[in-house]
Amino acid sequence: MRADLLTDAVEGLDEALAAVDGFDQVLVGGLLRPQPAQAVALAGLADAVAGSPLAGRVAEAAEKTAAGAADEGHLMALAAARTALLGSVHDALVARVEDAVGRPRAEEPAAAASGVEHPVNLLVAARGWLCDLARAGWQGIDHELVGGAAPVVTALLSEPGLRRLAALLDGFAAELAASCPGATLERIPVRRWADLWSRAMLLTLPGADRAAAVAEATGRLLPLGVDVHEHATAVQAQVHAVFEPADGGTPRLVRAGVSAPKPDTVVGAGLWQLLRPHMSLLAAVSEGRAMELDAMPVTAEGDLIWDDARAALGESAEPFTTARVALPTAAAAPVTPVDRHPTRIAVPVLLEGYAVEDEGERVAFRVAGERLAVDAGRVPAAGPLTAETVASSAACIGLLRWDAGEFLVQPLAVERTVRKKAVAVHAGAWAGGTADKAGVRAEKAATDAVTVLRERAGRLLRK
Repeated sequence: MRADLLTDAVEGLDEALAAVDGFDQVLVGGLLRPQPAQAVALAGLADAVAGSPLAGRVAEAAEKTAAGAADEGHLMALAAARTALLGSVHDALVARVEDAVGRPRAEEPAAAASGVEHPVNLLVAARGWLCDLARAGWQGIDHELVGGAAPVVTALLSEPGLRRLAALLDGFAAELAASCPGATLERIPVRRWADLWSRAMLLTLPGADRAAAVAEATGRLLPLGVDVHEHATAVQAQVHAVFEPADGGTPRLVRAGVSAPKPDTVVGAGLWQLLRPHMSLLAAVSEGRAMELDAMPVTAEGDLIWDDARAALGESAEPFTTARVALPTAAAAPVTPVDRHPTRIAVPVLLEGYAVEDEGERVAFRVAGERLAVDAGRVPAAGPLTAETVASSAACIGLLRWDAGEFLVQPLAVERTVRKKAVAVHAGAWAGGTADKAGVRAEKAATDAVTVLRERAGRLLRK
């Protein structure tokens, strides 16, 4: 790996992010009565996209908004400009990663599949609420304004094709409601709320939520590791893998995800009990085996639409062997324009021959003389991998991410030497069950909690 490319400055990156940050601050105060500083930030956003097809619309939108006369079309143009700038940052960072790891570049994304037309009035209602938010600003939110999302979300949920937007608005409104009134907030998640607002705005455009074209994948799936996303009321496990087509085509990087609702009392290893029934791939990950896929649906972005009926357990496939042999030639899938954002960067990499810099709570790898920070905080509690294990490792399979102005490594698995032997420790080792003593204890505690909750739920239903 050319680690130096990950630490060198990317031309134009700071300027693009500065324009985004300026606009994000505009949303803090709101657009009802813009102040001079907000007008400057709006002009900065327009200047940042002056060489793009958006130039004319964004320039007009910035001028109208600064004068306090913006309509929904003007706010949509500003949201599109912000999204385009972050998309350019995403593309520049991904290009840098591809140069650093030396993998094949992704092809252009396939055209979106044709979708069912949705009621325009629902999209207009959602857009209207989002525009009201922008005019009030984060400092001007109150329960009455935020509560206006409830009937919109209810109506959107009745349309299956609009549930992506409905889930986004529902979660966004919940965060805002927990922070009301905005005038008393000591700290505002400026970038996050602006991300949610601009993404939701674009999803209110007719056709923006159409699904990507879906193909069929037949061949061998070689798991690399599991990334766990946990929330108080939901959990998701995302398996990163290399797919080798049966027809001998170019290997591809793919993902397979499974999600489940959960009570906030189920944590740690108990999460797997909620996820296992929905995906046989988790057992293959635990056992270190490949899976044979037969016409498994896969999107152009490399997401497998998992169906257990189309998969069968295969032969042994040790992830570190996969990472050393198959990963270097696997091509990454393209990303659709609306999804291009720096936070979505999660590139599987294999690191070896590094020195570990252990600074207590912070760990870093010294790769080819360059310091690469380790995001140990993303290591899930639902497995045997710990920050201490990472600090004693000699090889690592991880996801290369970008956050707060630098590239980070999120470990999925590490190899370390125990009694002169290389021993692998995987974050998803307990996904399909385990005989590990610590894992068994954690499973038992989780089983007891889940059993009690199911009994209580059964009593409520019987009543």
